[in-house]
Amino acid sequence: MPSRIEDYAVIGNCETIALVGRDGSIDWLGLPRFDSAACFSALLGNPHNGRWLIAPTGNEARVTRRYRGDTLVLETDFETEDGAVSVIDFIGRRDGVSDLIRLVRGLRGRVSMGVELVVRFDYGSVMPWVSRQEDGRLEFTAGPDRLLLDTTVPLRGEDWRTVGEFDVSAGEEISFILSWSPSFRPLPSPLQGAEALEQVESFWLEWTTPFNPPAEWSDAVLRSLLTLKSLTHWETGGIVAAGTTSLPEKLGGSRNWDYRFCWLRDATFTLYALIGAGFLGEAQAWREWLLRAAAGNPDDLQIMYGVAGERRLTEYEVPWLSGYEGSAPVRIGNAAAGQIQLDVYGEVLDALYVARKAGLAAEEASWGLECALIAHLETIWEQPDDGIWEVRGGRKHFTHSKVMSWVAFDRVVRSAEEFGLEGPLDRWRAIRDAIHRQVCERGFDPIQNSFVQSYGSSALDASLLLIAMVGFLPPDDPRVRGTVAAIERNLIRGGFVLRYDTGIPVDGLPPGEGSFLACSFWLADNYVLQGRYDEARALFERLLSLRNDVGLLAEQYDASGKRQLGNFPQALSHLALINTAHNLVSASGPAHQRSAGSEGETTSTLPLADADR
Repeated sequence: MPSRIEDYAVIGNCETIALVGRDGSIDWLGLPRFDSAACFSALLGNPHNGRWLIAPTGNEARVTRRYRGDTLVLETDFETEDGAVSVIDFIGRRDGVSDLIRLVRGLRGRVSMGVELVVRFDYGSVMPWVSRQEDGRLEFTAGPDRLLLDTTVPLRGEDWRTVGEFDVSAGEEISFILSWSPSFRPLPSPLQGAEALEQVESFWLEWTTPFNPPAEWSDAVLRSLLTLKSLTHWETGGIVAAGTTSLPEKLGGSRNWDYRFCWLRDATFTLYALIGAGFLGEAQAWREWLLRAAAGNPDDLQIMYGVAGERRLTEYEVPWLSGYEGSAPVRIGNAAAGQIQLDVYGEVLDALYVARKAGLAAEEASWGLECALIAHLETIWEQPDDGIWEVRGGRKHFTHSKVMSWVAFDRVVRSAEEFGLEGPLDRWRAIRDAIHRQVCERGFDPIQNSFVQSYGSSALDASLLLIAMVGFLPPDDPRVRGTVAAIERNLIRGGFVLRYDTGIPVDGLPPGEGSFLACSFWLADNYVLQGRYDEARALFERLLSLRNDVGLLAEQYDASGKRQLGNFPQALSHLALINTAHNLVSASGPAHQRSAGSEGETTSTLPLADADR
């Protein structure tokens, strides 16, 4: 039985991540390659998958854990009848080498420990060749990948595993260093664990120096920023949506997707979070990644890319994995990359507008790319698309997609007006107004007094919470208030917000999933914009209580089972947390800034009398 998703902590080096369980096991380790393969994947349900366990043997231990200060260095304490030890886990990075380091320190008494290492590459399908080097290091090699294990603990092969036992006394430290490097390069030099710990701690503490804390919840916000940094590639600036694949949105179900890619729709949320917190370097790197990824023929704009901007994200299933708690299939790659989602145009153009407003260094080619994107959107905005949630049940005229198309035209108009950029402003304004009229006429249901998921539908959708947040309508507009009220009545389960009712056949998949955490934060943002501060604060505090003991969130939450669901840790959940915290404590928070729509452009032809019904 795998650990619950919230039983994991994350460690990383901005090139790869590992998930460390409360029991001392590392059950997931991605390889530091752009193809996102994994060499430990025990949590995906194959008993022969790779994992690495270091824990006390014999009597049950009491476990406590924490990150060491404002770092991504994890410290797990095990207390037994015989004593106490601490296992310190972190990942360092050298030139072409990633080092996964585990230091075992004796705190009290003398504790018997066991170590078990099972290395399997390519999602558990490839068993490496194991040999011992002259300096005593164990080498695990298969194809392009090589791991070297360096420790003074005697280890032996047993049943296709590497195992050993050792004792650790108070004041004693024993190191285990597992180093990845390409198999065709020379062996990396040995590393000293204590020196590596000092270097990695210094890196994280130095990285946090620009942090501009909000007046409240600064610890939660900084931990979310550190998590976001762990999902950011140090060289490309790309930020993946999560570090894992196929952790289920419903236990035992098929809503299992690969999230190790960069979604364009996260662009504006990311910029607001980074800029507001003082991390302008990361914001600049993300903006540059965004420009590189979106460059090319506007017809070819994708909704997501690889961490280096890769476009071919072919989805396939790995049948030898049974999935987390039997949640199959396990998918590698993501077929949604080929979908048409009109909202990404709005996200990209909004993000670039935000970057200009923040004074990030300008890219000469940026405006030309933006003009090309908006020219293409002009020809396709009236078409149906696959929508923000990437449904696989057929294209529709999704209301959120049309709203974000309006955002795209609104932001290029604002960019031209505010920064003196050239463009056909009259035409852009006319299209912006036409989209606005259409959405208010066809995307609003006067019977429910709410906007709906798609034209002609009565279904609700939590993405409609973004209507006020992007400035499409003022937050006090009766139609916005009616939409928020309808979502409160129909999409809240256990106090948190569903994306939409999966029981209504729209996405071509079996029904059922958890509450979507980002949507719940968006509801709190709407409360802020409507002046409902007590409700906003209460909801935000409840959301904070869902974080695990080290401050991490997955994508969703199962209120009935009281557990996290979905890929982990989830960038969008942590981005939403950061932005909502700033919204609650500052009148210049992201929701306030983004909802400041163009003067006179948010008035619909729909009579308010109809909207009030």
